[in-house]
Amino acid sequence: MATKSEKTREHIIDCSYSLFAEYGFKNITMKDVCERTGMSRGGLYSHFPGTAEIFEALIRRMTESGAMDFQTAIKKNIPAVTILNNAFKDMEEELMHPEDSLSIAIYEYATSTDNSIIAELSDRAAKRWRALIRYGIKTGEFRKVNTDEIVNLILYTYQGVRMWSRISPIDKKTYHSMIRNIKRQLIGNPGGIDT
Repeated sequence: MATKSEKTREHIIDCSYSLFAEYGFKNITMKDVCERTGMSRGGLYSHFPGTAEIFEALIRRMTESGAMDFQTAIKKNIPAVTILNNAFKDMEEELMHPEDSLSIAIYEYATSTDNSIIAELSDRAAKRWRALIRYGIKTGEFRKVNTDEIVNLILYTYQGVRMWSRISPIDKKTYHSMIRNIKRQLIGNPGGIDT
């Protein structure tokens, strides 16, 4: 059971998410977080020394408990194509709601600190996707592709579209076209590809 201190930290992280999504990383102050959480400065500072540490805690939580938990699905022998389709649906949901995206905040954070958390985030995502693709190849659901090339294509397509969607809306047709291309490389059979 979580302690009162742990619950308070989680409350701070939860409330901060919408601040960072809406205003980015550089524009958020501890005063903003105090107002959003309803906490005093002293109370807030007893849990986090600054906005960077709050943002880092938020990013760590997202990477540790991300929606795309491929390992659990793989251990349950869920078909690789099903896992892939679910991942792309989760990605589409995020892209259709750019106002909830942390992409601008992540960019600002990465360009204003020397912290390695962004590299860690990218490494974890790449490892998850590599595991899924290798699983799909092993089960015969995916073609024998260059895993690193496909992982880079997925991650950089996703990150680019996610960032761009904050600037200019991305319609579903464009997103589906990109996903069809990735699936075509993994699965083949373009007529049978469902997006």
